[in-house]
Amino acid sequence: MKRNRMRWFSSVLVPAISVGLLAVVARAYVAPPPTVPREADVQHAERIVSPEQGADERLTRPEGNFVGGNGVVEPAARETSVAGDVPGRIARIAALEGQHVAVGTLLVELEHAAEDAAVAAAHADVEVARAELLRAVRGTRREEVRAAIAEYDAARARAELSAGVLSRLQTVSANGGATVDEVDRAAKQAAVDAAASEQSAARRDAAIEGTRREDVQAARARVAAAEARLRQSEASRNARFVHAPHDGEILQSKFRVGEYYQPGGAEPLLVLGDTQHLRVRTDVDERDIAQVRLGAPAILRVPAYPGRDLRGKVVEIGRRMGRKNIRTDDPVERRDTKILEVVIALDDGHAPLVVGQRGMAYVSVDP
Repeated sequence: MKRNRMRWFSSVLVPAISVGLLAVVARAYVAPPPTVPREADVQHAERIVSPEQGADERLTRPEGNFVGGNGVVEPAARETSVAGDVPGRIARIAALEGQHVAVGTLLVELEHAAEDAAVAAAHADVEVARAELLRAVRGTRREEVRAAIAEYDAARARAELSAGVLSRLQTVSANGGATVDEVDRAAKQAAVDAAASEQSAARRDAAIEGTRREDVQAARARVAAAEARLRQSEASRNARFVHAPHDGEILQSKFRVGEYYQPGGAEPLLVLGDTQHLRVRTDVDERDIAQVRLGAPAILRVPAYPGRDLRGKVVEIGRRMGRKNIRTDDPVERRDTKILEVVIALDDGHAPLVVGQRGMAYVSVDP
């Protein structure tokens, strides 16, 4: 009995399984490529089903031969995260969200009282150094020379007087007319007056000869050092003011007055973008990338402007496949599909779109 069952299994089931496997292999062999949608899938995707209640918010596909993809509006140039160079507490927000600014416009001002004081002190140091340099270059005035000569004459007279007193005391001391202590004091006074006379003579000679070249060079070096400290203090103060790096619109302000800003943090001070010219960054499915070309006409449709086509052209095609950047709330959306980024420049006169606004972009594939 058992042998009969084994014979039945080998004679019936094994051939049936083999035929089934061959059928699966043959079907896979003759099937179209996986990147080409099946006719049934195309018909299923093109079906029109109205919602049971409410308005149909889906965007209709334009007539013609197009490749579509989800897109997001962005500035013509990439958004700029404006940051400061130094930390500090925010004293003033000079530009508000939605405001158009020119390059160099003040955007944010940090507290700078300490930096103002440092600049004032540096200015004073520069003025002192320049005055010393001017005095060194001009040399000694004639009045100062005459005063130095008069001071020397007075010191010399005192030295001669002290020497005369010492000589007379030494003479009378031999006959007992003066004590040893009086002679000693007179000798010390004469030595002090002689040294003072020599010092006055040196000052007189210096006043007559004028300022030395080394003194002028040292004064100029002090001026240069003071001016460098002034520039350094001014740079520290200027770093407390953040200006626009280029023309654009303030898209987002991350901080408020009174908050403390730290460079290198998670958030920049402001987000700036050129919204005079807008682009649409579109996710094109990997199955359709061969049909997209530079300069191809394109249409953008957004829910905010139903029935209105915003036109443009393809200006950039990515060179690397990646994951989807834009995801919708459609439950049947494929999330594992590889995409290629395609950038569409919108024509002038477009609707007042908002950066980050989503829509459907359609690129013409007609030759």
